[in-house]
Amino acid sequence: MRKAVSSTLTALMLLAVLMSPQLQADEKKPAPPPPKLKVGDAAPDFKLQYFTGNDLKDVNLSDYRGKKNVVLAFYVFAFTGG
Repeated sequence: MRKAVSSTLTALMLLAVLMSPQLQADEKKPAPPPPKLKVGDAAPDFKLQYFTGNDLKDVNLSDYRGKKNVVLAFYVFAFTGG
């Protein structure tokens, strides 16, 4: 039993050493470009879907432009049960 555990630990350590250069290469990826929108800029038009209780409907930001204020909020893991 001890020999199997020791062999497994040795294999895991070897795997970690072999993967180390790949992990370091992943860390050196260039940063994404900064967003082009600035505070106060008008939002670009976009289309989303919303659920009416029965089915999905499309809605565009341009449908509300100049008529109503729009707030778009994202809730991470909302209604996912996870």
